[in-house]
Amino acid sequence: MAKIGVVSLGCSKNQVDCEHMLSLLDERGYELTVELNNVDAVLINTCGFIGDARDEAYEYIKEAITLKEEGSVKKIVVSGCLAELSKSALKKEFPEIDALVGCGSYLEIADVLDKVFSDEYTEAFARPEAAPLECGRVLTTPPYTAFIKIAEGCSNCCSYCVIPRLRGRLRSRDMDEVVKEAEALAETGAKELIVIAQDTGSYGVDRSGKSELPKLLKKLCAIEKVEWIRVHYLYPDKISDELIDVIAGEDKIVKYLDIPIQHINNRLLREMNRRDTREDIESLFVKLREKIPGVVIRTSLIVGFPGETEEEFEELCDFLKEHKIERAGVFAYSREEGTRAASMDGQIDEEVKQHRAELVGSLQARVMDEYNSSMTGKTLKVLVEGFDRYSECYFGRSFADSPEIDGKVFFKGKKGIRPGEFAQVTIDDELDGDLLGEAK
Repeated sequence: MAKIGVVSLGCSKNQVDCEHMLSLLDERGYELTVELNNVDAVLINTCGFIGDARDEAYEYIKEAITLKEEGSVKKIVVSGCLAELSKSALKKEFPEIDALVGCGSYLEIADVLDKVFSDEYTEAFARPEAAPLECGRVLTTPPYTAFIKIAEGCSNCCSYCVIPRLRGRLRSRDMDEVVKEAEALAETGAKELIVIAQDTGSYGVDRSGKSELPKLLKKLCAIEKVEWIRVHYLYPDKISDELIDVIAGEDKIVKYLDIPIQHINNRLLREMNRRDTREDIESLFVKLREKIPGVVIRTSLIVGFPGETEEEFEELCDFLKEHKIERAGVFAYSREEGTRAASMDGQIDEEVKQHRAELVGSLQARVMDEYNSSMTGKTLKVLVEGFDRYSECYFGRSFADSPEIDGKVFFKGKKGIRPGEFAQVTIDDELDGDLLGEAK
């Protein structure tokens, strides 16, 4: 059968989609590889969320076209959010592409490849809501860590965001199916499950009218072989007292919460069509730190949103200095065609946006350094990921570190520690955002 080189770009949710496609291609008999040359086809699963993500996707497409011209790639298939967002532009700019597959049709990928190898240009663009929620997977993460997507789409309609347009409205998976998948992952070695969706706190709202995330988390915690459960993408207004109690009371749920707030100024939050105020966010953070001692909070921030004044930017900086959020991703506002924010007055110069992002990044680096310094002398449970021959240290992650996002823990230890095992590591130093220590 033909050999397919596969690359998946963007977020963990997109990665799970790619794992679904890999499963379908494997079932059809295609040979799969991460190499992009000397293959029969390249499949590029794209992200189109912001400008930087689109730029990355374009670079991969151009690389694939170069390889096709050189004869080491025969066919090019582009799927995912960028295909959904820019079908006409991609078709016009890159006639070398042999197939385009939208978010509602990605589970048709095996049929699409069959047509492509019959020399038939193919497009597959069902409505985003048409994509089935259940499919097999070929994991692209290490066997001890797996993402588990509990819902698709988003109904929040933030003014800067194209996700509802690309992915459709919220559709929650059946709880029994989620638990069944989690049990299967645990049986194949997954010790850490990372619960994801565009808005995890809204899980079940479309089915029952209320969040069913607390109930789901309890069921996941009951799976014997799972040791860590990590929850991403919790919108502040969806974090109920019931959810906080479950997170605080279940030992398997790591005390690390990904809570995107985007900004803190009330006027900008309204313009972003967020459902929180500064007072709501501050009250929530105080409650979380009271009820979940030692909790690590991660957030996402947008600077340079249309109309953001120097005073409003300073308000955000002052808030971050006061509340010392341990982890933060900072993004310069990206003007997305088709969103309400794109047509707002007061669009800010790109250099100003980037400068503000750099300032917040520097501020957050100091906060992270303070947090890492506070870990000195403490013993942390670390999920081992490998051995670094250069430093002659093992490395892994603590509860405070999500994969591919946060830092690492490097540590000395006895020979024979294997990836996927847990080690108790006493921290004695920190360096460039990472912790250093020694295993007991």
